[in-house]
Amino acid sequence: MDKSQILEKLAAVVIDGTEDEAKALAQAVVANHIDPLEAIEMGLSKGMTIIGGKFECGDAYLPELLMAAANFNAAMTVLKPEIDAQKRKVEKLGKVLIGTVKGDVHTIGKDIVTTVLDTSGFDVVDMGMDNRSLNIIQEAEKLQVDVIALSSVMTTTMPAQKEVIDTLKEMGIRQKYFVIVGGGPVNQEWADKIGADGYGKSAIDAVTLVKSMMAKKK
Repeated sequence: MDKSQILEKLAAVVIDGTEDEAKALAQAVVANHIDPLEAIEMGLSKGMTIIGGKFECGDAYLPELLMAAANFNAAMTVLKPEIDAQKRKVEKLGKVLIGTVKGDVHTIGKDIVTTVLDTSGFDVVDMGMDNRSLNIIQEAEKLQVDVIALSSVMTTTMPAQKEVIDTLKEMGIRQKYFVIVGGGPVNQEWADKIGADGYGKSAIDAVTLVKSMMAKKK
């Protein structure tokens, strides 16, 4: 198999495969010297995005979602040591606080972004799902992070991203943090409208964005 075939099969195995098959494909990634981060972004996360979309519109159910997550994690048991070996060569680039906003309990996309940020040299603190705006800000203050990353997968919870930014302004500390937003319904237009510092369409986009922000800070 060539690189494109391996990545294609990685996406497919997440949706309709077994944990053993996922591990075998991850081992093929290593054997063929494919960048493990690229394997996550262009293979595994593609599969998770597809199954997540099917779940959202009722074409897939919880057991299928859980199976996909198990396959993803099985592949990661093979890829993570490779990523960690690369990470040891990378100095910490900054601290990122990431979380899904109030009212939103979706975590798949956020979890992928967290993994890719972490393996790209960032110190990442994941607050999980359904976080109140003030709790996010208090955690950012306590940890003295550089970037606040806000995920929203439902249009009904997108205003909570704006609420975090508005609250930072009201508290007089907006300038302390880069705030980036992401999630299925989120786009650059929304990011501009609410005064976010940036928008990441994919996990790799988010990493590129945060790296550019940290470069400006130095």
